[in-house]
Amino acid sequence: MAAAAGPAGFQFAIDRGGTFTDVFARCPGGRVRVLKLLSEDPAYGDAPTEGIRRVLQEESGVPVPRDQPLDASGIEWIRMGTTVATNALLERRGERLALVVTRGFRDLLHIGTQARPRIFDLEVAVPEVLYEEVIEVDERLIPHQPGCRLPGKETLPVLEGSTGASLLVQRPLELSALRQELEGVLARGIRSLAVLLLHSYAWPGHEEQVGALARELGFQHVSLSSAVAAMVRAVPRGYTACADAYLTPCIHRYLESFRAGFAHQLREVPVLFMRSDGGLTPMEHFSGARAILSGPAGGVVGYAMTTYRREDGQPVIGFDMGGTSTDVSRYAGEYEHVFEASTAGVSIQAPQLDINTVAAGGGSRLFFRSGLFVVGPESAGAHPGPACYRKGGPLTVTDANLCLGRLLPEYFPCIFGPGEDQPLCREAAAVAFGELAARIDAFLASTTAGTHQPLSVEEVAMGFVRVANEAMCRPIRALTQARGHDTAQHVLACFGGAGGQHACAIARALGMSRVFIHKYSGILSAFGLALADVVHEAQTPCALRYEPAAFPRLDERIAALERECRDALRAQGFVGEQIRTEAFLHLRYEGTDCALMCSAKGHPPTPRSCHAGDFQAAFTSRYLREFGFTIPDRPVVVDDVRVRGTGSSGISCETPLAPSGKPARVETVTRCYFEEGYLETPVFLLEELACDHTIPGPAIIIDKNSTIVVEPGCTASLTSFGDVCIAIGSGRPRPIGPQLDAVQLSIFSHRFMSIADGPHPAANGHLHQHQGAPGLLLCAFRTRRGAGLQRPPHPRPPGRHAGDRPVPGRRVPRIPLAPPWGPAQPFLVLPQIRNLGEDLREGDVILSNHPCAGGSHLPDLTVITPVFWPGVPKPVFFVASRGHHADIGGITPGSMPPHSKALREEGAVFVSFKLVKDGIFQEEVVTEALMAPGRIPGCSGTRNLQDNLSDLRAQVAANQKGIQLVTELIRLYGLPVVQAYMAHIQANAEVAVREMLKGFAARWGTAVEAEDRMDDGSPIRLRVQVDPQEGSAVFDFSGSGPEVYGNCNAPRAITLSALIYCLRCMVGQDIPLNQGCLAPVRVVIPKGSILDPSPEAAVVGGNVLTSQRVVDVIFKAFGVCAASQGCMNNVTFGNERVGYYETVAGGAGAGPHWHGRSGVHTHMTNTRITDPEILEQRYPVVLQRFELRRGSGGSGRCRGGDGVVRELLFREDMVLSVLSERRAIRPYGLRGGSPGAPGLNLLLRRDGRTINLGAKTSVPVEPGDVFRLQTPGGGGFGSPGDGGEPEETARPLAPQSFAERGSVFEYRRAQEAV
Repeated sequence: MAAAAGPAGFQFAIDRGGTFTDVFARCPGGRVRVLKLLSEDPAYGDAPTEGIRRVLQEESGVPVPRDQPLDASGIEWIRMGTTVATNALLERRGERLALVVTRGFRDLLHIGTQARPRIFDLEVAVPEVLYEEVIEVDERLIPHQPGCRLPGKETLPVLEGSTGASLLVQRPLELSALRQELEGVLARGIRSLAVLLLHSYAWPGHEEQVGALARELGFQHVSLSSAVAAMVRAVPRGYTACADAYLTPCIHRYLESFRAGFAHQLREVPVLFMRSDGGLTPMEHFSGARAILSGPAGGVVGYAMTTYRREDGQPVIGFDMGGTSTDVSRYAGEYEHVFEASTAGVSIQAPQLDINTVAAGGGSRLFFRSGLFVVGPESAGAHPGPACYRKGGPLTVTDANLCLGRLLPEYFPCIFGPGEDQPLCREAAAVAFGELAARIDAFLASTTAGTHQPLSVEEVAMGFVRVANEAMCRPIRALTQARGHDTAQHVLACFGGAGGQHACAIARALGMSRVFIHKYSGILSAFGLALADVVHEAQTPCALRYEPAAFPRLDERIAALERECRDALRAQGFVGEQIRTEAFLHLRYEGTDCALMCSAKGHPPTPRSCHAGDFQAAFTSRYLREFGFTIPDRPVVVDDVRVRGTGSSGISCETPLAPSGKPARVETVTRCYFEEGYLETPVFLLEELACDHTIPGPAIIIDKNSTIVVEPGCTASLTSFGDVCIAIGSGRPRPIGPQLDAVQLSIFSHRFMSIADGPHPAANGHLHQHQGAPGLLLCAFRTRRGAGLQRPPHPRPPGRHAGDRPVPGRRVPRIPLAPPWGPAQPFLVLPQIRNLGEDLREGDVILSNHPCAGGSHLPDLTVITPVFWPGVPKPVFFVASRGHHADIGGITPGSMPPHSKALREEGAVFVSFKLVKDGIFQEEVVTEALMAPGRIPGCSGTRNLQDNLSDLRAQVAANQKGIQLVTELIRLYGLPVVQAYMAHIQANAEVAVREMLKGFAARWGTAVEAEDRMDDGSPIRLRVQVDPQEGSAVFDFSGSGPEVYGNCNAPRAITLSALIYCLRCMVGQDIPLNQGCLAPVRVVIPKGSILDPSPEAAVVGGNVLTSQRVVDVIFKAFGVCAASQGCMNNVTFGNERVGYYETVAGGAGAGPHWHGRSGVHTHMTNTRITDPEILEQRYPVVLQRFELRRGSGGSGRCRGGDGVVRELLFREDMVLSVLSERRAIRPYGLRGGSPGAPGLNLLLRRDGRTINLGAKTSVPVEPGDVFRLQTPGGGGFGSPGDGGEPEETARPLAPQSFAERGSVFEYRRAQEAV
């Protein structure tokens, strides 16, 4: 096709993907050429070079030999995106690497946040660190604090940091010993180095000296964390430096090989690469840490530049569906970035487009598990591929579309089968679906009392397509609804090879009215590269409050960064009118961790703002929209100042089409299966359509690289530029009743989890004190018949078990909070109904934490909001969120007293307290309640009142977000249907547990028992009797010790939570976590025992310690794995000014085929630990040491994980409290494995004394004292040489070919890390 005007030379935009390389070329005169070729092919060395060669040869008509460098004289520019860095990271094929780190922190990046990525994965599969060796260097900077009373502090040199805060040089840099160690590393063949020194983001001098020495010695690449990611928080900054050192040499080697394919090494040709932030950068500046999303970023730019229309401002959702996964993103006039995200287990702290990748693609495998249709996350890959590829592969989404007639084999090349010369095989897919349909029918017939009607192959295939669509809708809802946007007001921009088959259905499910598919949708990432701007970013850390006194300094920093950006872009040939800059401030409320990168766009400057704009107004507006509340009296802090400079090339690649003046030609007519059944469906070729053609659905439009399905009720038309725009009709409504439908059950499972995905994908730090992020619980109330509503009955009488049904108020699926929080929450709601009865009205919100009302321990405050529905007098649902508050009063700061003997000593108590009454927040009354413990001798009221109030408001707002999503679901399906499917979801979990129990009984017998003891000798005893026919079991804790005179009593809700957690782990599949897990189980817990104490008993240790022992006993009985550390290692310190609480990692127990993970939280907790730099910045302590306690894991065929050593140096007078277990009773080994080492708590007094503090104590500490915590290791599994898998060959963690990522994924990880 020709354009009116074209470039003087060739312009190439190339996206080198993992499988295919896409080439978009504008030739002299305006002709556009599009090319797709394999990224790896023995016929040529480099795919982008081959693509350029083919275009040059075809345009010139002169043969261009492959074995000679290409003449680049006619090339105007080359732009590229590449997955070289991503693939190297996924496959762990980067450069050999060593890490230089501050002494005492050699294992900091191994421990990371200490949270495990999947809370029900007993193996704790975590990708290994990128470095091979670690060198510890003597040096130490610490923040200057006015109240610091460390001995000798006055003699320490003071440095002025780049943030505006001062630092003390506690230990100067020692280079002589470092030189010797670096020389040794070089001698072992390592040439790349990452450097991470604490607080280097604020003062990089020590890192720069280390870098200079390393380069002098001959290291070929050195990544300084202060240069790669100058932001506070050592762990993500260290990961980023390692990723840069690991990947940049790979990128440089690739660039050198690419240049070698051209004459004169492309010295006269501008070559730009796409970075993860959506901007182009010169080839010589392209680095590993900024390259992770180089390929997908081009697609975001492509749809943003072609779909978004500034005249109407309608926002766009990008939907890129490929073979193994789907990328989802959003654009509303500016790119949405995240500044820390994980890929393949490595956190990268750098600007990245918020591209959310989910495991649902054309190659995603299909399963039927315990009554649920399941799509992914496993993928068939390219080999063997889907069943229709003729290589014996499994069923996939592609097979489903083929069986439904949505893919036409005759329009695919004959590249399938063992000889790669056959067409797609519909028969193979149909046979596999027939076998699966028979299994589904057999299962449903056995569970529905003969009412099930057999499913056809098409119905099963259609069911899987609908479930896949819902899985892809879920991240879209999280990016829109959960952030305060209306999903229906967006346009769905579809690209990628598989997306066109699903676009109409997804848009209809989300209420969208328009789908846009660009004519280059098959190569949109390459096309986006041609449209992208060149970007230069500059950023500097900051530690100023956003207040008038700081405005001059902020304006000065913004101006300096703007100058840097403009100078860099001018050096690349851009002139004034092509250059734009935009300033951002990284803002957060003081005392919180949720920082938002805010532009002042739309908020002009005022007399009380920076000259660059009113950033506080922008921050407040966005905070309110996304979180539902603000904190008006809380100072706002600036963490970073950032300027993004863009150089616009002004390139336009669109060529208008001429109208045809005649109807569209029908290529053929096929039969395609839709919700209505088979319909005659015309097929059109996109290349034959013109801008005056309109195609009503059903129809199929085929392009060279994709298939577009236009569903019934939808209408496709072509724009003047040849793009496909589909108007989405309402479609034929699908009747959905309360009766169980297996497909609809799977869809509802996703919908419920979408609601629980919760308040906001990035809201994992908006609470001041909370360790993690609040999750939502949904609880429905139904009668026995499931039709109306009634007041729930009294609690079950003695002898009735947790699984007896029907019990109104059952918990339904939600995102899995770490136990004991998650599973304990269902037991909160029935007490509120019982206590409040008729007094529970719309506009009320309940606050509760008492163990007798389902609470865990008092600092865990649960906010419960009833959901009412018009015409129904009683609540139809309850939405709850739970948050750990750092202090609610009691006898010690932090409300985690190690020596409490009664509940009242542990803080403020709430049973059924109306936090909001008639819509009014009861601040005065709740303040009085929070301060009430101060009236008890020896106790104090809350020490963090304003934080408590702000956090409670945040929890109320989070519930309100959940209510909005619940009511939307009811409006869509109707109340009876939603309530019915909540019951069906619970029944599904029951089925999964029954199947697990039957399998266990068949393998190990029907009766097992186990016992373990607390450090004080209290036994925890369990007998399990399994009924192999019913798949039911009795869990009998009779014989467990009596209530203790201390705080290790575990409320009944905690014991049941531990049981739910264990059952979910042993099921081994991703079922929604709900109370249905307990339906096949009868639980016997003696009243008055340590597992069901009196209402007045102290319980703070039961929640965090005894719960772990209950888990150990259950897993011991079932022989699942050796004991993990069995403790949360609770550490609290504070004074009248500050208070801090943390739990600390230890060793995980080994299993039959895995080594225990070292330095990780296990079982009933998954709390992220505060980053060392944040800890030292906000609290009067110095973290002297945080590393693995080597050798503390038990030996065995598979080794137990090691615990950690953590040392805190105190800078002020404070009270230290320690609440721990496994200091006397060691974590058991299993089947011949050795036990792990017990923990040890030591206080190193400044006068030289070393004191063993014991397991539970509270002690005053002085400046200069050091607390050394040595956490337990995990037990080993199996005797070495017992005929099992040898210890040294226990199953390693295999590299993953798919990496879930994006803000939705990070939010879910944060939800599981509490």
